[in-house]
Amino acid sequence: MKLEVQKSWIVQTLVLLAALLAALLVGALFILLAKSDPIKAYGVMLSGPFSSKFGITETLVRTTPLLLVGLGIIISFRSGILNIGGEGQVLMGAITAAWVALAFPNLPGILLLPMVFIASGVAGGIWGGIAGWLKARLAVNEILSTVMLNQIAAQLYLFMIRGFLIDPQEVAYGTGVPQTALIPDVLWLERLIPGTRLHTGFILAIILAVLVYILLWRTTIGYRLRAVGAGPDAARYAGIKVRFYLILAMALAGAFAGLAGAVEVLGVHHRALEDISAGYGFSGIVAALFGRLHPLGIIPASILFGALILGADMMQRAVAVPAAIVLVIQGFVILFVVAADLILRKPELLEKFKGFLPKKYRKGGETD
Repeated sequence: MKLEVQKSWIVQTLVLLAALLAALLVGALFILLAKSDPIKAYGVMLSGPFSSKFGITETLVRTTPLLLVGLGIIISFRSGILNIGGEGQVLMGAITAAWVALAFPNLPGILLLPMVFIASGVAGGIWGGIAGWLKARLAVNEILSTVMLNQIAAQLYLFMIRGFLIDPQEVAYGTGVPQTALIPDVLWLERLIPGTRLHTGFILAIILAVLVYILLWRTTIGYRLRAVGAGPDAARYAGIKVRFYLILAMALAGAFAGLAGAVEVLGVHHRALEDISAGYGFSGIVAALFGRLHPLGIIPASILFGALILGADMMQRAVAVPAAIVLVIQGFVILFVVAADLILRKPELLEKFKGFLPKKYRKGGETD
């Protein structure tokens, strides 16, 4: 049995790696259309993140929010509810972190730092919990509600950093750049390696990954969350409050995304600014799927996708690949990985696909 499980993990990993390779091959065609060298471009993309201290540390900087968002995705997906609202939840966590930090500048860091993290987690949790409540109580499709909540959060975020939270210096100088003032330096997360941007938020994300594993597989709450995801009718028959755990799952997912926003404010930018999320809310979904929805598996998956995100930026600068092509490649990676994950979870889809092929190409070699 143990050998079969190991083989299963190996096969699943190989399938996902094949999907990633296929996405890069399709992306190479678009690089050629842009009159650039795909071999050189991918050489920079794949080697750059691991070729220097800067590349390695920046990869881990991008890994941190991916990991935090992905942990929330794992909780919600394991509970049978799809959270596509990571982007909005990240933004709500980020703006709340900046707001609380700037509202109490004279508090000692030992008190203010936990306040900021708790407030950000609560803000993200409320934003995710709204979609969970709509799903549990009103049967509103969570994909639609989370996408709509993303848009609301984006507009609310811009309203706040352009309005009453805008940096007073931007107003005084007349530049009007949409961003908040710098947060107190007592809240800046410590650098793990001097001269780099790698901060202690990465360690926090690793610790939380272990805690999520314990939550899902070593506690009663985790068992009930997974039971609801495995079969809500059976879980309801067993006495589990399905509606409550659906809302809880989305609230926890939103809380982790909110923490990702706080970490970006406290550890990287030290203020809330436009485009702070950088697409982590969506990329975190792919990292979670690539990690097979396991809290420990997502750690290497997040590092891999953090490297791909950084490598894509390096490729754009080094080989003069248009930004639109980089977005296309990232889109293909998401599409192929999600498709591969879906096939791994529902092998019967391959049988349906075979129905569109001529009989001679189907199993058994039948001919028309």
